[in-house]
Amino acid sequence: MPNIEKLIRTMVEPIIQYPEDFVIEIKDTDEFKEYHLLLNPEDIGRVIGRKGRVIRAIRTIVYSIRNKNEKRSRIVVQDEVEEQD
Repeated sequence: MPNIEKLIRTMVEPIIQYPEDFVIEIKDTDEFKEYHLLLNPEDIGRVIGRKGRVIRAIRTIVYSIRNKNEKRSRIVVQDEVEEQD
């Protein structure tokens, strides 16, 4: 069984300036297993990239991994301020 959280960390941590603020929250919904990326506000742009290219590449890799009898994965990028609202 692949460790998707570790894969996401491996891809995101090298491109952000504040890895100590980086947290992944996992939430199960009816259809997906969601990985919510909580980032420092200054790192959000780095993870999204120009025209969303970086996050799209990360999502493509994560979405391509599927185990039998397991939900598909979804990545949600949000900052801590958004989470508190």
